[in-house]
Amino acid sequence: MITFITGASSGIGRALALRLAAEGDAMALAARRADLLADLAETITAEGGRALALACDVTDRRSVEAAVASCEGELGPIDRLVVNAGIGSPSPGTDFVTRHVEKTLEVNLLGAVNTIGAVLPAMVERDLGHVIGISSLAGYRGLPGAAAYCASKAALSTLLESLRMDLRRTGVAVTTVCPGFVRTPMTDRNRFPMPFMVEVDDAARTIARAIASRRAFCAFPRSMALAMAAMRLVPRPLYEWVAARPSSPRMSDTSG
Repeated sequence: MITFITGASSGIGRALALRLAAEGDAMALAARRADLLADLAETITAEGGRALALACDVTDRRSVEAAVASCEGELGPIDRLVVNAGIGSPSPGTDFVTRHVEKTLEVNLLGAVNTIGAVLPAMVERDLGHVIGISSLAGYRGLPGAAAYCASKAALSTLLESLRMDLRRTGVAVTTVCPGFVRTPMTDRNRFPMPFMVEVDDAARTIARAIASRRAFCAFPRSMALAMAAMRLVPRPLYEWVAARPSSPRMSDTSG
């Protein structure tokens, strides 16, 4: 099994790459930080796995296409694509900085589009493959201080849902993964309450199980997923009044 994963240099991407490699996947590791990728590839190789480090910027379509071509040339056709690269930072309406919002959308949404576009056509042609997108529970509703992150993840989830319907009669599966707060270098920067925090290795284990079973959707942890799902049913005026209170948890920078 050949797996291509973006955002592999740290956080969920790194932990998931290690787990999938231990389960026998040959890993194509894509991210911008070449030094961290090289270290990860060495770790996987030292443990008896196969790994290829590919420095890649998902916001650059040609960079992604070159990384995919290198993977196919050295490892073979991609069986699994894990679209994981993402960033997050506060984007409050009281201090709305266009370039910050644009960067979040560029990485989290257009980066996913670039990556899927470079891999999916060959999967469709072979009538075989699996696309896994790491979205977020933050995409369920708009959350205060996180307009850019919530919008990017809501758009990614919707994109994956549409693709899943389009591909349902093919051999290509699509899985949407929506984590809550996961302990990573990204969430370590947060200075607000993060309920139901999940350790990164536990998150990787949950995602790996969803991948193995080719599930359409995976949201975790259960308590946070149920709470966020319930929020969808709350009438807008009441939801906005409650969510906008200073004590309400923020959900930007949830995965990473």
